[in-house]
Amino acid sequence: MRFDVLTLFPEIFTGYLSQSLLKLAIERGLVRIDLHNIRDWTHDKHHCVDDRPFGGGPGMVIKPEPVVECVEAVQAQASPPGQLILLSPQGRTLDQRLVEQLAAQPRLVLLCGRYEGFDQRVSDILNPLEVSIGDFVINGGEVAAMLVIDAVIRLTPGVLGDEDSGRYDSFSTGNRLLEFAQYTRPRAYRGLQVPDVLLSGDHGAIARWREQSSLERTQQRRPDLLNPSSEPSSPDK
Repeated sequence: MRFDVLTLFPEIFTGYLSQSLLKLAIERGLVRIDLHNIRDWTHDKHHCVDDRPFGGGPGMVIKPEPVVECVEAVQAQASPPGQLILLSPQGRTLDQRLVEQLAAQPRLVLLCGRYEGFDQRVSDILNPLEVSIGDFVINGGEVAAMLVIDAVIRLTPGVLGDEDSGRYDSFSTGNRLLEFAQYTRPRAYRGLQVPDVLLSGDHGAIARWREQSSLERTQQRRPDLLNPSSEPSSPDK
């Protein structure tokens, strides 16, 4: 699985790429992540990437030329060109269904915005899939890109030590239940005990307990998952 991240601040990813499962996946050749600085595609000596918005208003807008040329150059570096994703609060909300669709792609190109966002012509010319991580605004697309990477690599074969690790995750394929409660040692802590059934060795009883635990958690915390009013539409990208 290859990710190309287009950003004004590639240094933000330094620590992220050197930790935990992602680091191991990169070292084992299961995941490749290339960082590209959008400023490298500017044409002035000051590497200016933004300007004041036409019509007035606060903040600065990222200019179309360096972004469009950066995307085109990066996509041309390898085949296939990859699914272009623009991280934006105006995009389709990221959910597990979309993550699964993205994980089926061999290459994702993640475009991270800053300031007041991109000149509209970036979207008009490149026609990206716009993706939002939720109904809130953050300082830039870098954290959102990390979240997309984190979610997608879990579905990349070989990344998880145990392929069943993601099977029972909340929101996994066909699963409308939150994950069941988990316990480990010690058996007792501050008066709270591990349920006896988990110590019984009866795998059938344990499976039934976990299913009931998932159902109860979902009823308490996310009853909307049990009675969804509508299904999200599939992306046309």
